[in-house]
This record gives sequence, structure tokens and C-alpha cells, in this order.
Amino acid sequence: MMQIVFQMESNRDFSVDSVDRYLDIDHINSKQWNYCSDTFSLICNRKETIDETIEQHSLKWKLSRIPKTDLATLRVAVCEILFEDDIPAQTSINEAVELAKKYGTDDSFRYVNAILGSVVKEG
Repeated sequence: MMQIVFQMESNRDFSVDSVDRYLDIDHINSKQWNYCSDTFSLICNRKETIDETIEQHSLKWKLSRIPKTDLATLRVAVCEILFEDDIPAQTSINEAVELAKKYGTDDSFRYVNAILGSVVKEG
């Protein structure tokens, strides 16, 4: 999902009507499809709230300063924490930290962990 959100950011396209552009139903099983389409819709429809939450907890960094891979990772995790009651917050944090280690800078995972920890703590 992080890669999809990264593509959406690159294309500046957060329209819920673009779901077919980003999600290929032929290559996603039904369980994954439900998660991806639900999360896709939530991110499109609640992007302003998600981004405000990230900015509020990012030690006064503007979203434009956050590396795009980290921003995509944070958007997915914050979306799950705020709006996906069936996903434990710790699971979202753990997945985000792993993605940050894989796709981010050497310090990305610490930054992502700190922001998400703050979101959960305040939550």
C-alpha cells in the first residue's frame, strides 16, 4: 500500500475515482483487495486529517520536508491508526518501521517510529 500512496503523491492524484489506476484487481486476492480498496478510499477521503496529524507530530517539520517514501509510509500507518479499528496500532507501527528501514534513509525508521508513537500516545 505504501508504494501505491507514493505513486499517488508523485502523480498528485488522491482522487478516490482513480482506484483502478492504482489497484489491479487481477493481481490482488480478495482479502488484500478489501484492505487496499478500504485504505485507498480512506486516504483519499481523509488525506487532510491524516496530513494534519503527521505534521502535528513531526516536530514542526512541514510535509514538504519529509522524504516522499517516509511520507507515504506515514500516511498509510496514520490512516490505519486513526480509522482502521481492526488493525492494532502496534502492528501499524511495526510495519511502518520495517518499510522505513527498507525504503527510507538510515534514520527514517527512527523518525517514523517517533511520529507514530506520538500519534498513538495522544490518541
